[in-house]
Amino acid sequence: MSLNIIESIFLDKNLILNKGKKRPNAEACNRNREVISEVLKFEFSNYLKVLEIGSGTGQHAVFFAKCLPNITWQTSDLSCNHKGINDWIKYSGRSNVKPPINLDVERDKTVIGRYDAVFSSNTAHIMNIKAVELMFSLIGVILSRNNKFCLYGPFKINGSFISESNEKFNKLLFDQNSAMGIRDLEDLDGFAKTSELTRTALYAMPANNYTVVYTKT
Repeated sequence: MSLNIIESIFLDKNLILNKGKKRPNAEACNRNREVISEVLKFEFSNYLKVLEIGSGTGQHAVFFAKCLPNITWQTSDLSCNHKGINDWIKYSGRSNVKPPINLDVERDKTVIGRYDAVFSSNTAHIMNIKAVELMFSLIGVILSRNNKFCLYGPFKINGSFISESNEKFNKLLFDQNSAMGIRDLEDLDGFAKTSELTRTALYAMPANNYTVVYTKT
């Protein structure tokens, strides 16, 4: 299972056609990339190398690499998604976004290379809860003191959905796979604490989503 997308929920069936080559197109990426980039410009302003966990289609990676030209953006995902990511990277022509590395948070305890920030989008509600916990553990290993992890997606607050649409979306996820679901922000804070990460910012985003920022202590 992809860390970032499940085709029937997120992936537009109408693939983008360019010079006879098809690239995967997740419409959600096109809708949320601008607002997420504004958060990243601020939170990642002092960083040089970012690891994205669960790059999915690769659309976010190439857009953020353009918006933050001083950052080297390292993509990652399961191997089944690498072709689409590479297609987007090739199409973008950007030298500061790198081909995906194989990364499975349920298996990998560390990654090759050094990173001073981590980003992930729409992954926590797709992964099973144990995988989410393991993702935080991995990030705790990757990051050094004062480095940051930004996580985008829908979350529950104090165990409650923040909108009726999120509650309906959660049911859709559960019907697809009972291991999926919108996570409680306080549970994520607990996983973060175990990995020496502290929530330092919470940005309300359009469509009942958030960007959560954790800092390594």
